[in-house]
Amino acid sequence: MTVVGAAAVDAATGGVLHVGARDVVTPLARERARELGVEIVVGSPVRATPPPPAPTPQPAAPTPAPPRALAPPAPEPPAAPDAAVITAELFRKLGPPAPPMSPPSGALFRRNARLSTPAPAGTGRVVVVGAGQVGTIAALRLADADVFDEVVLVDVDQGRAAGVALDLTHTAALSGFGTRVRGVGSVEEAGPADYVIITAGRPRQPGMSRSDLISTNAAVVGDIAKRVAATAPDAVIVVVTNPLDEMTQHAWRVSGFPAHRVLGMAGVLDTARFQALAGAAVGMRADRVSAWALGSHGDEMVIPLSQARAAGTELAGPAVEAAVDRARNSGAEVVGLLRTGSAFLAPGTSAARMVLAMAADRGEVMPAAVLADGTYGIRDVYVGLPARLGRTGVREIVELDLSPAELAALREAAERIRIRVADLEAVPA
Repeated sequence: MTVVGAAAVDAATGGVLHVGARDVVTPLARERARELGVEIVVGSPVRATPPPPAPTPQPAAPTPAPPRALAPPAPEPPAAPDAAVITAELFRKLGPPAPPMSPPSGALFRRNARLSTPAPAGTGRVVVVGAGQVGTIAALRLADADVFDEVVLVDVDQGRAAGVALDLTHTAALSGFGTRVRGVGSVEEAGPADYVIITAGRPRQPGMSRSDLISTNAAVVGDIAKRVAATAPDAVIVVVTNPLDEMTQHAWRVSGFPAHRVLGMAGVLDTARFQALAGAAVGMRADRVSAWALGSHGDEMVIPLSQARAAGTELAGPAVEAAVDRARNSGAEVVGLLRTGSAFLAPGTSAARMVLAMAADRGEVMPAAVLADGTYGIRDVYVGLPARLGRTGVREIVELDLSPAELAALREAAERIRIRVADLEAVPA
């Protein structure tokens, strides 16, 4: 597996860049390819078949009569394409899965959502539990993408859920979507779903850490996970509630779902925050910065600069390191500025972006809180890692080539999360 960046596009010859089936093509590379008119195809180059030799001229027939006019030969049918090489035109006609992508850029959210492969049959409903600000933004993004048949908001304050749903429905003509939106008071009323986003819980207040919420929100998330397991036993759960890593593991334990169907949102959010801050630091658009935010959604966040690029150039220097620190503390910074409540625009957008990537089933690679399987030397704890997503959740954990210091920091983050998760064992399932 190779991470294909913008530099590879610049070096492409003949207007075509060939990538392997397991390669990760960054959004920056795709944007550069569109600018230069370079086509990205999966597989090895197809060798052109040499044209048949021209027929040897024959002497004219020894007769004065003019030759009889002959009908032109019927054209040969086009050769079938190499199964490993699919052009953009054939992709549009045949619809094979596109190469996996690296973390999404926020500026491309709406365009990517519109261009995503439509949700296959059976992917008709997303339930968003919690009609607060994060849940409202997630529902807005999902409805606006016009991918799902229905988005359902659930809140203990049923009037709020119904009111937000009606208000959002009123934007359908303005935004051009046909997704139905409704609001109900319970998971059971929402009904079976393909994806459930859990945003419910107490938000942070100024001076609070994410860990301060662990006991309060564990009870909320545990109850929701039980109800989801009973009502939507085949759903994929995306956890947004803080402290995110611990709440994701708690939802997995209580729901009884397989680990690939329970994941946490934070990596997409933290990556987007770093992209915005690092882009500003180096005078670059955020969507031209490629990076990963791994580890914990908190103090143990790991942003490996060995993998960070801006327009294909490695990011380094004091300004970039300052952006890492600021990204790590961005949640608290927003809380302090708002005075009441916490961030909601970027978190809600990030959760919706993950669900849309799974519904598209293109094998997109995103950072997410997933149950470690031994990759990176970490096992049996939920921690932020690069994950290849599919329609039913996590397909696999993708291993990046981290430096020894970055790998050590990632393992340390996992161990600290493991200690905090141990405190949750006392919470009744």
